[in-house]
Amino acid sequence: MNTIKKIYNFYVDGFRSMTVGRRLWALIIIKLIIIFAILKVFFFPDIVSMDGRNTDEARANFVGNELLNPERGY
Repeated sequence: MNTIKKIYNFYVDGFRSMTVGRRLWALIIIKLIIIFAILKVFFFPDIVSMDGRNTDEARANFVGNELLNPERGY
């Protein structure tokens, strides 16, 4: 248990004493938010739930049909 506490304190002290690293971490977090939140919404629509496929069975049938007989018409 003492080793885990030492490792935790090592990382906490390291992040606390950062100067340039904080800006870099902020930039990384902003980029991740842009990539996963904004781009996903606009460029990757949820095709499985389109056309009224509201039940699990309808979505499963759609995925099965697409795997067996793909219609490249998106």
